[in-house]
Amino acid sequence: MRSSITDSVIVTTVPFSEPDATPRELLADAGIALSVNPLGRRLQADEVAGAIGDHAVVIAGTEPITAAVMAACPNLRAICRVGIGLDSVDLTEARNRGIEVSYTPDAPSGAVAELTIGLMIDVARGASEADRAIRGGTWQRTLGRRLGASIIGVVGVGRIGSRVIRHLLGGFPGVMILAHDLVRTEEFGDRVRWTDLTTILQECDIVSLHLPLTPLTIDLIGARELATMKPDSALINTARGGIVNEAALADALPRKTPARAAIDVFDVEPYSGPLTALPNIVLTCHMGSMTRDCRAQMEIEATKEAIRFLNGEPFASPAPEEEFAMAKSRKRTQ
Repeated sequence: MRSSITDSVIVTTVPFSEPDATPRELLADAGIALSVNPLGRRLQADEVAGAIGDHAVVIAGTEPITAAVMAACPNLRAICRVGIGLDSVDLTEARNRGIEVSYTPDAPSGAVAELTIGLMIDVARGASEADRAIRGGTWQRTLGRRLGASIIGVVGVGRIGSRVIRHLLGGFPGVMILAHDLVRTEEFGDRVRWTDLTTILQECDIVSLHLPLTPLTIDLIGARELATMKPDSALINTARGGIVNEAALADALPRKTPARAAIDVFDVEPYSGPLTALPNIVLTCHMGSMTRDCRAQMEIEATKEAIRFLNGEPFASPAPEEEFAMAKSRKRTQ
């Protein structure tokens, strides 16, 4: 039996149900009215409330759903995030208003891990730099390094970081992996060396970040940390914007400390800052989860959560309590 909440869902994430139509079909079969982001792009902060309007449930992307948005949308009762990150949702305000929040933590992991490996190969061999040079009329081969002959640091060994390590151990014989996390897993035995962040920055050829954005990880990699990296090293961030201080990175890359970087996530998206002018960085547009299968799975899972909620059923993947605790901590430090 359905709850008394109006059966209305707004999808603010872009794209949605492309090319897999299953999410739309699920909503139609459940008799749930659907509206879709009319702008066809990521919503900016001042556009979110207008898009959500009077809808009870939002299937959301990374657009900011702030306290002001919730206040302007009094009918909102559930936020179903397409993806794993919850930093774009004011969880404290959601709880205060009785708005339930879900996410899809497992679906994007495979795609993000594979993009990370691709970016590792890119920065290790300078593939994107060679592409830009040829387009500019320069033919100059450079010596790179194999991943199998590299020391790679993985900072954050959760769903995605652990997949990255499995790919490295399974596909690149000879690779040496240093890992750092608040909680250590025994999965990798002595094939991974656990150590602190400073050691990883000082010793690794490639440092890859796989952390949530929390009060502890904001600006985790700033000018001081970048200065400790090896001169020929590379930094990769496919986690969350804000973990790497973008201004510090823009200042460090011309000095080749690190020598290269690959960044998929930014403080403000779409990104148009000073990193775009630098030749030794690969920039991608928050596309870690954007493979056909993973994107479809994320959307299907979020859609099923919306249907569960409107049917009066509990979420299968509610936002975890530790996320609410971190959100509270973030509020206190602001």
